[in-house]
Amino acid sequence: MNNDLFLNELIEWHDNSEKPLIERVLWIDEGYIIAFLFDIKAKKGFPQPKKVSEILEAISAGLAIKQIQDPWARIVRDESLTTREKEVRDKAWEIISSIAVQEPSIYYRHERGSLVKKVVAEYNARREEEKLVEKTVYGYLRRYWQRGKTPNALIPDLFNSAGKGKLKGCGKDKRGRPRKNRHISEIGEGVNVTENDRKVFRLAVTKFYQNIKQNSLVDAYSLMVREYYKEDIRYDDNGVKKSILIPANKRPTLEQFRYWYKIEYQNDVEKTITSRKGAKRFSLEHRAITGTSKMETIGPGSRYQIDATIADVYLVSKYNRTWIIGRPVIYVIIDVFSRMIAGVYVGLEGPSWIGAMMALVNAATNKVKFCCEYGIEITEEEWPCYHIPDAILGDRGELIGMTVERNFIPNLYVRIENAASYRADWKGLVERHFRIIHGYVKPFMPGYVDTDFRQRGGKDYRLDGRLDVEQFTEIVIHIVRHHNNHFLSKYERDTAMIADDIPPIPRELWKWGIANRSGRLRTFPEDIVKLNLMPTEKATVTAKGIKLRGKEMYYTCEKAVKEQWFERARSNLLSQPEKYLIISYDIRQPNFIYLPSPDGRDFDKCFLIDPEERYFGKNFHDIEYMLAYEKQQQEKHRSKGQQDKVDLMAEIESVTARATKMTDAELKHSTVSDQQRVTGIRNNRAFEKAERRKSEGFEIGKTEIQQDESAVDTKPKDSQQQKSLQPDYFDILSQNRQELKREQE
Repeated sequence: MNNDLFLNELIEWHDNSEKPLIERVLWIDEGYIIAFLFDIKAKKGFPQPKKVSEILEAISAGLAIKQIQDPWARIVRDESLTTREKEVRDKAWEIISSIAVQEPSIYYRHERGSLVKKVVAEYNARREEEKLVEKTVYGYLRRYWQRGKTPNALIPDLFNSAGKGKLKGCGKDKRGRPRKNRHISEIGEGVNVTENDRKVFRLAVTKFYQNIKQNSLVDAYSLMVREYYKEDIRYDDNGVKKSILIPANKRPTLEQFRYWYKIEYQNDVEKTITSRKGAKRFSLEHRAITGTSKMETIGPGSRYQIDATIADVYLVSKYNRTWIIGRPVIYVIIDVFSRMIAGVYVGLEGPSWIGAMMALVNAATNKVKFCCEYGIEITEEEWPCYHIPDAILGDRGELIGMTVERNFIPNLYVRIENAASYRADWKGLVERHFRIIHGYVKPFMPGYVDTDFRQRGGKDYRLDGRLDVEQFTEIVIHIVRHHNNHFLSKYERDTAMIADDIPPIPRELWKWGIANRSGRLRTFPEDIVKLNLMPTEKATVTAKGIKLRGKEMYYTCEKAVKEQWFERARSNLLSQPEKYLIISYDIRQPNFIYLPSPDGRDFDKCFLIDPEERYFGKNFHDIEYMLAYEKQQQEKHRSKGQQDKVDLMAEIESVTARATKMTDAELKHSTVSDQQRVTGIRNNRAFEKAERRKSEGFEIGKTEIQQDESAVDTKPKDSQQQKSLQPDYFDILSQNRQELKREQE
């Protein structure tokens, strides 16, 4: 639908300049006549109104295009933000949240000024210091408008200063905000933290903080100053040794020490803060906004509804059609205003967050491409839904969780509504559609579960299953297409719809709403939607690769190879922030994980290192099952292995006992002393070696027929005579031994 205009889209104007103007669509009136746009790179100025028709004409004429890549789109994980970034974002949002939503009043000059003055007055009325000025409010508003109209747009660009986990360079001038009372000599301007100071900080942390005394960071700072920032010592009247500190304006402050510690030991600090706040407070501060009194369903995208059901039909496997795989799950997302089905998922996931995630991604996916995957050709006008709504209403637990609250809500700015008061309306809309699906399916589909299922004498419908998941999905798509073009008998049209003679057909209502009441639908790149829906997990950089889930699964990426992460990990050269990463992943696809960039606007795709293909192509459930099975097998054979070990010990003892008995019997009748036995080791070894050579020596072509010892010697007499001429070395050896014995006697 390139011939339509949607909220949050970027319009790039071609005016033959080196830096073309790129504007974001901030608001569109209900009549689809006026839209407010704002330059995403402007440092001053305010949103300007333009006619929607003129914008669309410029796009059609090639004077402007819709830019797909959003330079300000950020993949932000709340846990990856520093405390400072969260404080700045929350403070800015608290200031402008009450006026940013007053559209279109905030876009008009005569109304905007009074709104800003009111906010400044209310803010300053509660404070004696750090007064708010109008310039700051306007800066927050510009940033909010330019970067996607989400609270996360107000996150400061601290990564531009030194980079996450990196220390700022030490120059001549004092860094940071100037001190208010720097004119007082005892306070002064302060000093920059040098590398020598950082060495002292490390020593102090090791000596005074990370020990069994468990000193606080403040106490550790005081002990450090006493130990390393003294210019002399003195003894009081009682002979107590005390340090004379250097002037305060020449030594690091407690705030500088805290700042360094936060960077150097960031993961430990974050863990401490989380444990102090607790899960309840986190959930309270970041939970979904459920209020709906001000949110009316004025057009397409104002509110989507989502629900799941288990289809009353048994399916078979596409890999082996004799296997019965059970009943599929159907997720449906419906636009409340037009009753248009905006997203659908048919599969075996759920009801769970994975199934809801698949349906939400489908709602933001181009349906021409989706239908083509199942061999169905449609036009974009036939199913024109590929957007993110303003709110999603549900009554199931899939929409209450960390993935939604951490990523989906703040990054895409979608409200999640789970109010109980909407439950009746939900059942009347979505579940009615499920009954329609079952009504179409029942007469034609084998394996459909009827009312007599599991009753005595009833038919076992499981054996009648003939369709696989993809074939059933194809049928559901046809049903959805029929619904979107079907006359709604119970839809109550308003006077404007009646005046325009708009039939109550979802597709027509959607088109009419886009033209007359647009302003709620928003577009995001499909990858951005997927990344914000996928769960996150902490991974560790090791010498073998990026290790995930505590398993022997390792990944790599171009960035890791280029920056030598693994070599540095092996040499223990990685800092704590560099060693631990927050990654996104899909439990069904372990071949890849995704590493968001520090600025949240890009990601690195990591690939599984699996030379033996142990994990390749398997989902995380399969891998967990495989590892659990291997552990079970180890436990199962552990007792047998112990028994085998005991048996081995018994065999060794048996051989040892037999040998001991034989040797003791010989020693009992022997007249050779212990000294003689020891001194004869060399000669005995030579004799033993010679004898063993007779039995160990190779004889090629040896027959199995053994000759009798009494057999007639067939060797020539010459050979016997020739042999007798050769010296008998064993006789000589025996004689030498006898002579040695006589000498010893």
